[in-house]
Amino acid sequence: MLADLIPPQDKPWKLWPKIGQHLFFTSPFNVTGQPAISLPLHWTPEGLPLGVQLVAAMGREDLLIRVARQLEQARPWIERWPRVHA
Repeated sequence: MLADLIPPQDKPWKLWPKIGQHLFFTSPFNVTGQPAISLPLHWTPEGLPLGVQLVAAMGREDLLIRVARQLEQARPWIERWPRVHA
């Protein structure tokens, strides 16, 4: 629930255990300023997407967008939805 991600006013550090697990794979690139993208390139037998994260050198968002475009042309996902989604 989104309300669970609001830090307590008097102890904002208490939020870290809740969000840390979600930021584990993105924090190195947030710190270095490298662009990254996650793409749903595989699907489980249950129909859930599995993402692949690609990272480029700082300032090379253009490279990630070109690669993402080529991958989406090769394995389109625009019409794919997991059985349970928001």
